Amino acid sequence: MNFICKYKFWFSIVFFMGLFTFMWGIYLLMNNLLIFLDWEILSLNSVGVYMTLLIDWMSMIFLGCVLFISSMVIYYSSSYMMNDIYKLRFLYIVLLFVMSMFLLIISPNLISILLGWDGLGLVSYCLVIYFQNYKSYNAGMLTVLTNRIGDVAILISIAWFINFGSWNYIYYLYLTCNFYSWILFLMVVAAFTKSAQIPFSSWLPAAMAAPTPVSALVHSSTLVTAGVYLLIRFSDFILSYDVSIFLLLSVLTMFMSGLGANFEYDLKKIIALSTLSQLGLMMSSLFMGFPILAYFHLLSHAFFKALLFLCAGLMIHCMSDSQDIRHMGYMINFMPYTCSCFCISNLSLCGLPFLSGFYSKDLILESMSMDYFNLFIYLIFYVSVGLTACYSFRLIYYCVTNNSGLFPFQSFFEDLNMNISMIFLTFMAISCGSILSWLLTPCPLLLVFSLECKLMPLLFVSLGGWLGYESSCLLTGEGILGLTSNFFVNFLSNMWFMPNFSTYMMYSDTLFLSKSLNLFMDSGWGEYIMSSSMSIFSNYISTFMTNYQFNSIKLFLLTFLFVSLFLLFL
Repeated sequence: MNFICKYKFWFSIVFFMGLFTFMWGIYLLMNNLLIFLDWEILSLNSVGVYMTLLIDWMSMIFLGCVLFISSMVIYYSSSYMMNDIYKLRFLYIVLLFVMSMFLLIISPNLISILLGWDGLGLVSYCLVIYFQNYKSYNAGMLTVLTNRIGDVAILISIAWFINFGSWNYIYYLYLTCNFYSWILFLMVVAAFTKSAQIPFSSWLPAAMAAPTPVSALVHSSTLVTAGVYLLIRFSDFILSYDVSIFLLLSVLTMFMSGLGANFEYDLKKIIALSTLSQLGLMMSSLFMGFPILAYFHLLSHAFFKALLFLCAGLMIHCMSDSQDIRHMGYMINFMPYTCSCFCISNLSLCGLPFLSGFYSKDLILESMSMDYFNLFIYLIFYVSVGLTACYSFRLIYYCVTNNSGLFPFQSFFEDLNMNISMIFLTFMAISCGSILSWLLTPCPLLLVFSLECKLMPLLFVSLGGWLGYESSCLLTGEGILGLTSNFFVNFLSNMWFMPNFSTYMMYSDTLFLSKSLNLFMDSGWGEYIMSSSMSIFSNYISTFMTNYQFNSIKLFLLTFLFVSLFLLFL
């Protein structure tokens, strides 16, 4: 029972830290205050190494949400990981993960951001390979190698910032230089790898190999939202450039993941694709020029997505670890509370009026409609919102309602610790949107629309939900459509073949190249000639000097002879 005490001890610490930071964030927001701490660690001549902390309303409210969700995940894990051998190791890795996110959130300095950024990448690798099988290893390598691209982009931007004399990017957001567009490109690449936008999307569903409590933490408020948060911090600078190509990529990510989720049967992968869809929504609203709305959706999404994963984890736990939604059905009869929370979080994800997701998503859609964008962006946006409702209602049909599952229900119980952690998240999934809308938009803009434009979001959500339910009843994926249009269904369900491009297409030729280099350089003449030549030469010189220092008479005589001959010929 010792491990349960440790889990509950860390749960209480993280929870009260979250409460404190959230209240502090509200205080800073109400009084329009900002605290900037600069600590000089080392100074060599004119070069200083600084640890900088930026404590403002944005960082504190986000940190409060991260710590709230982390505390609930830790409490949930005390039951979920009960039978695991290394449950304490799991707790400490999760705490390291939260600490890395903490460093990332409060840093306005690129070097201290790199500590949190790299920490997230490395600790996420440890969590993805936690179950130690080949599938986990492959997923972990794909995750960490994709994220390394973003780490390299941050490192290069640190080198670029030497031109300014300081790494505190917050000083240079309004600066325009000829080479500053490179910083824009590097920051967007870093954010796209961490937030899994096209063309780096394939690692996000693969990372589902991690334990479910970790997935709840990663997909709600930590790893994948780090990229969005970084760009929100850089938004004043980014929006001074033309970012239409990045807007297109983020909108296509939203559309692609929504389509893919409607053809997927793995419960955790469907929820992962829904996260990808919401990340596309946040990124696109950011590139449209609404960073505060992207931040608003980031916070409201965090709570209902964490709840969705925790409910899914308990369902999978009770189904003897089967994740196939075709095995489920009638679960409302055995797990009424869990299924109620599952439905609430799903409906909040769809943007059902007056749940948490509605406030941010509806505001983003209306702002997009109010601003001037082309018809393609307008249509893709609304179709993607409809697809969100489509796969959400498909999930509810397969898991909760009277779909006759193929798998006998194994251990129908609702664990008290798991349910307690869901209670708080359910409350937040219902009320968080309205609370944050009062805080973040105290004086809302007046958006005036015609009736058909005002009803467009509701129309597409209703239409998407109806289509999702009907397509599930007709079994379109595994029925006639799946047989006659096999390539088409595979194309949509495999994220437009992006995992293949990220793995086989990338390393099929590079493996051959690395093998050739290995045979030539490490195992052939190249090793002897190139790598060993300096060591052989140094060895020869050192042997010569050793003999010379021991006063060898032969060397003295030879030296005398050569000098004499040299003088003679002169």
